[in-house]
Amino acid sequence: MKRKVTLKQIAKELDVSISTVSKSLRNSLEISEDTRQKVQAFAKLYNYKPNNIALSLKNKKTKTICIIIPEIIHHFFATVISGVEHVANENGYNVLVCLSDESFDKEVINMEMLASGSIDGFIMSLSKETQQKKDFHHITEVINQGMPVVMFDRVTNEILCDKIIIDDVHAAHNATQFLIDKGLKKIALITTVDYVSVGKLRTDGYKKALKSNDIDINENLILKIEDTEDFDHYIEELLQNNDIEAIFAVNELFAVTALKIANKLGKNIPEDISIIGFTDGIISKYSTPSITTVSQNGIKMGGKAAKMLIDRLESEDEEEEQYKTEVIETELVERESTKN
Repeated sequence: MKRKVTLKQIAKELDVSISTVSKSLRNSLEISEDTRQKVQAFAKLYNYKPNNIALSLKNKKTKTICIIIPEIIHHFFATVISGVEHVANENGYNVLVCLSDESFDKEVINMEMLASGSIDGFIMSLSKETQQKKDFHHITEVINQGMPVVMFDRVTNEILCDKIIIDDVHAAHNATQFLIDKGLKKIALITTVDYVSVGKLRTDGYKKALKSNDIDINENLILKIEDTEDFDHYIEELLQNNDIEAIFAVNELFAVTALKIANKLGKNIPEDISIIGFTDGIISKYSTPSITTVSQNGIKMGGKAAKMLIDRLESEDEEEEQYKTEVIETELVERESTKN
C-alpha cells in the first residue's frame, strides 16, 4: 500500500515550494507545463488527491476559529469560551461558537460545514456520543486536510493533535482525600457513565483515594448518570437507601442537585452530609450553603487552547511540529458544604 503524502512532502521531494505544488495540482498556467506534469505524476504515483479545503487554507486565512462544546448547562464551558475569545481577539481572530449538544451527528455536521474554508481551525471538547461510538473519522479528516485542531477537557488518545487538560485523576483523588481527612469514610460518588472520559478519570481518582486509605469501595455508593435531563430520582434513591457521610460529584450540576435533594430529605449540610462538586461556577458560589468545589480554571484553559491553535496557524516552520498536551493545575475551593 502506497503511503499517503501531503502537499509539504510533495514539495520537499520535488524541491519546489508548497505554492508550486498547489498550483500544479490545479493546472495553473502560472507553472510551467514540465513542472505541472512532474508534480501531477508524483501525486498520482502516491495516490494523492488534491482537496479543496486544504488548497483554500494555503491561499487564504479567515482569521476566524471555531470552538465546539458539547453542552451549555455547565458554567465550565462558558468560562472556556471566555478564555478563548480573550486570547483570540487579542491576536486579531474572531471566534465562532458551535454546540454539538452531546450528539455525534451534530458534531460531524458542524465540522464538515465549517471546514470548507469558513474558519482556520477548531478548538473542541468531544460530545458524549462521539466518545461512546469511538468514531473520530471527522476529526482525522479535518487534520489530514491541513486544518489544526486543539482538544480540551474531553479528549481522546486516538487522535494526534494539541490538547489542553487537567489531571482529572489527581483532582478527584485530592477532593476525596479532603473528605477522608475530615474523618469521613462513607463517601458516595455521583459521576457520569464510563465512556465520558472525564467522568471515568474522576471515578478512578475517587477509587484510588479510598484504596490508599484502606477504605472498601462500596459500589452501592457509586451512581453513574447518563441522562442529565432526568436524574433527580436516582440521587434521591441513593440518599434514601444508603448511610452516607459525604458526596463527591464530578460536576456542578450533580453537586447542586444532591444539595437540593439532601435538603428535601431533611439532611443538614454539612452536619449530616458534606458535599464537594467539580467546576467552580456561579451556582456553587451562591447556593445555600455554598459548595466546596474543584476549580478547573476554565478561563485559563480556554486561553491556552486559543494560543496553541493560533501559534500553529501562524507558524512558518515547514517541518511538522510535535503535538503538545498541556496540563492545567486545579485547586480545591473550600466553602460551607463541607465540615470545618
